[in-house]
Order: sequence, then C-alpha cells, then structure tokens
Amino acid sequence: MKVLGLDIGGTYIKTGIIDETGRVYETGEIPTNAHLGGQVLMNRILEIIGEYKDKDVNLIGISTAGQVDVKTGSIIHATDNIPGWTGMEIKRIIEEKFNIPTWVENDVNAAALGEAVFGAAKGEKSFLCVTYGTGIGGAIVENGEIYRGAYGSAGEFGHIITHVGGRACTCGGNGCYEAYASVTALINDVMKQTGMTGITGRDVFRIMEEGNRDVQKIIDNWLDEVLAGLVSLIHIFNPSCIVLGGGVMNQDYSIEYIRSNIKSRIMQNYRKVAVKKALLGNHAGLLGAAFIALKASGVIEI
Repeated sequence: MKVLGLDIGGTYIKTGIIDETGRVYETGEIPTNAHLGGQVLMNRILEIIGEYKDKDVNLIGISTAGQVDVKTGSIIHATDNIPGWTGMEIKRIIEEKFNIPTWVENDVNAAALGEAVFGAAKGEKSFLCVTYGTGIGGAIVENGEIYRGAYGSAGEFGHIITHVGGRACTCGGNGCYEAYASVTALINDVMKQTGMTGITGRDVFRIMEEGNRDVQKIIDNWLDEVLAGLVSLIHIFNPSCIVLGGGVMNQDYSIEYIRSNIKSRIMQNYRKVAVKKALLGNHAGLLGAAFIALKASGVIEI
C-alpha cells in the first residue's frame, strides 16, 4: 500500500511516498511561495500529485498549515501566512481530479501522530506536541487520538496571549505566543538588534556557535519566551510528555536550555513531564498524514 504524502508548511512543501511500515522514499521539497496565495498553492499541489500519479499511489495524505475540517478535508481558517487558504476544499479538488482517496489534517496534528506511531512519542497515549517555525503550532493527543475541541480546532497554542497588548500577530490579535516565540520572531529580533539581514533560523544558531555573544543573549531571551508558553501549557494539560518540533528544536542548545530551566518554573507536582525532541524531522508531517490515510483504510492502527 503506497501513500503519497504532502506536508504543506509556510515555507516549503515536502513530499514523499510512504508504505505501511513507515518507510519514506522518493522525497522532495519545494518552496511554498505562500505569499502568492491559496489558489496558486492549490494549483501547485495538483501539479505535484500529477508528477506522482504513475507511481502506483493508492492513497493521499496531506498535512497542512491552518485549521482543518477533517471530515470535508477543507481549511476552516488560515492566517495571512498563506493568504486565501481559508475555505480551500483540498480533499474535494484532489479527489475530483485524480480519483484517489485523500485525507487532510492540520500539520502539527499530523506531526504529533507521526511521532506517536514512529517517533519520540511512541508508547505515549497522552502528550502535547508544539512546533516552532514560521508560526507556532500545537497538537493535543489524548488516549491515542487528536483532541479537537467542540468545533475541530483545538491546539492553537501559538495564539495564547503571553503579552497583553503586545506585538501584532498574523491572526489579527496582539500579544500572541507566536509573535514572541516563533522562529520568525527570533529572526526579526536578531535583525532588529544587530542590523543583520537575510538570515534564517539556522544562520542565527550558527552565528551564536561562532562566538557571537550578542546573538546568544537574543536566543536566550527568545528561549525564555518559548518557556513562558510551555509553562502555561504544562499547568493546563499536565502532560506526561511534550514533544518539541521544528528545525530550531533540533539544536541541542535549545533543548538543553529548555530542559535545564523548565522544572524550576512549574509547580512541583507537574515536574514529571518529559521534554522530548521530535525525532522524525522533516518526515514527521508526511508520516503522520500517511498514518491517517492508512488508518482510515484499515491498514494500520496506533
């Protein structure tokens, strides 16, 4: 059984074919060009699927930024990170064109399920997953299932308020966690305080490792913002485990700073929480989306 997985983020679209054992092959990655809008993005997705249609693909699993109606496979709401993505009927459009059963899930929910089945949260039935990138995404796994809330959109951790009346956020609010603790916020802080331009999150950590203490201080302040949100989430959900994803959390410095500081900031009876680095990297969303498709087809269980 072959699943074509697509992981649609604010920066890149990742693709790959996945089998029921979790093997990922024929992978690819192209820029999302999110600024061009939802319709251009949807057209590109159809082009990508067309490139794979002769690979004997049985199912399609899609992981995407935005709040997803998993029954209809459409986008309930997306921020301006992808303009015009709200309302996109992804499942219908793909199935009408290619006649291949398709499932669509929020990117962090998909990554959480990928980690639950194949990665850092294997064996964990109740945990949180938080990813740091262009924005901040969250997922709540309870008894092996995604907790969705009353209207299907639970887990928007990036939009809890950590600074009342603070920075403007892409959601239209002010003071959101995402506006202070996303990688976008880190890069903006570094550029504003140092005058650097054209840098990425990887560049920021490389510059720190080269001995730039000013940048290290900015990273430490940013990690304190990361911790502020995590402390609130731990006190709300009392999880046994939190899985942290995104490229910046692959940095040993980030994980060790969080592990070293988090327990002193939470109440004693919450301190059993384990902080784990996501293990699947760029494949987490692909594997999670594939698992959803395989589970819905009765091929695999969590």
